[in-house]
Amino acid sequence: MKELRAVYVEQLSKAMEQDSSILVLDADLAKAHATIGLRKTFPERCIEMGVAEQNMAGVAAGLASYGYQPYIHSFGTFASRRICDQIAISVCYAGSNVKIVGSDPGVGAELNGGTHMAMEDIGVLRSIPGLVIYEPADEIQLTKAMPQIIAHKGPVYIRLFRKAVEPVFDESYTFDLFRADVMKRGGDVTIFASGIMVQEAVKACVLMEAQGIHAELVNVHTIKPIDRETVLAGAKKTGRVVTCENHNVIGGLYSAVAETLCGQVDLKIAKIGFQDHFGEVGKMADLMAKFHMTAEDICDAAKGLL
Repeated sequence: MKELRAVYVEQLSKAMEQDSSILVLDADLAKAHATIGLRKTFPERCIEMGVAEQNMAGVAAGLASYGYQPYIHSFGTFASRRICDQIAISVCYAGSNVKIVGSDPGVGAELNGGTHMAMEDIGVLRSIPGLVIYEPADEIQLTKAMPQIIAHKGPVYIRLFRKAVEPVFDESYTFDLFRADVMKRGGDVTIFASGIMVQEAVKACVLMEAQGIHAELVNVHTIKPIDRETVLAGAKKTGRVVTCENHNVIGGLYSAVAETLCGQVDLKIAKIGFQDHFGEVGKMADLMAKFHMTAEDICDAAKGLL
């Protein structure tokens, strides 16, 4: 298994070889994001902005207005909350072709603690018009997603878990940036999951099958714009929905799904994620247990709807 940051840099490097307009901007975190290696190959197209994230976003928007394709990087907290106005006005309002990479979402920040634990970044950015929000589930999906993200003309926020994750897809997987993936069919309950919570949802489905519960599992990798057709179909099929996200349940996947289904489907719904709570220091497994984000928690939530 490769770290997702390594997969991201490999795909970006391939694109930079083909397209000289692609630029990389870092805010003193090039080592953390593995983009520092790009400086050897593309020294004139990698810019160190220092601890000045708002300026980085503004510079990127300016470069985009001259035809460049800037990719800006920081921890998710600083790539969303700290530069929200620059993203809204300089990037999205102007329709700038800027790609924003926010790393260490939710429990992925681990020992960096609550100040660095992005669990509201989707909520901060989802209401901004014109911004695509994507979160990979594993290295195979990210590998297949990057060419489509690079080809997309407009701003994209990539919510990037930096470390390696258990694979949930194989090489036969076909990716569509704007279509959610139905990973498993079932008629009892529908689980919508994003990011690293897809792995937990897969495990939860195994637990449920052992108890005679047949869950439908959908990976909502692009949270904005959400794939309304697939979400509606999954919810109508079972009438019972569980959302699973490594994010605050306010403003993220649960909110996007609930907004899509409100007034459209008569259903019961449960939500797995941070329950309007700040993060804290801890190892990922301990944090997931504390905030009730494990496979067992998903299974219990689904059973509670039956």
